[in-house]
Amino acid sequence: MDKPDPQAPFTQDEATDEALDRKVDRLNTAPRFSEHDAVRLNRMFRGSSTQEMLEGVIKGDLAGDLAVVSSFGAESVVLLHLIAQVDPNVPVLFLETGKHFAETLRYRDEVAKRLGLTNLNVLTPDADELAEKDESGLRWSYDPDGCCEIRKVKPLAKALAHYDGSFTGRKAFQSSTRAQLPRFEVDTSDEQGRLKINPLIDWSAEDIVAYLEDHDLPRHPLVAQGFPSIGCEPCTHRVADGEDPRSGRWKGWDKTECGIHKPGEEPFL
Repeated sequence: MDKPDPQAPFTQDEATDEALDRKVDRLNTAPRFSEHDAVRLNRMFRGSSTQEMLEGVIKGDLAGDLAVVSSFGAESVVLLHLIAQVDPNVPVLFLETGKHFAETLRYRDEVAKRLGLTNLNVLTPDADELAEKDESGLRWSYDPDGCCEIRKVKPLAKALAHYDGSFTGRKAFQSSTRAQLPRFEVDTSDEQGRLKINPLIDWSAEDIVAYLEDHDLPRHPLVAQGFPSIGCEPCTHRVADGEDPRSGRWKGWDKTECGIHKPGEEPFL
């Protein structure tokens, strides 16, 4: 019987068999989560307390690799404290825009030390892009959307590419654009299909105050000065009694979000 010639080309059948046997190494570009997954999680934790939900998600590994996105603003310490009780090693992402109040930076360091946050990640804008598009540092004054894009949206998108989901501190009472948000939603800022988790969405302002007092948590020093919602210094103003807590953000502009969270994207569940 003739031996096969090792130099002979594959027949069609042999080529097909070879292709089937070969392990194909390709990137999985499918979204991590779908709207169905978000609905399922909302149903799963319907009626559960915030702490029960956080323990189930973090300890039960129901959402993969998670991070907390925190501005260390007026009420940020509540969510950070809740998560630290479950796992203080959960990464905390802070956007250092270069425009924060000095009080915010001092408060960030105080809270991180107080809660034992061991994985604080400070995200900064791309230096070359800043030099090209905001050399004067005044883009906020004529193009706040562009300023947020450079200093917040892009650095956060780059960081979140490494995670399957993120916790936010959004609450329904903060503004009308957040009134119908669920606990779990799919982040639509790109096509990665990450989860965006809003543990405090159903908390009232009174719930926040009570938690701060019950756990003797430090308050952001600007709250007492009339700043119930705190962002970058140039775009944050005092709010009068009875006004929407976020009405001091981008005052005079038709802008309610920095671009990390966008009105109209939220599924109404």
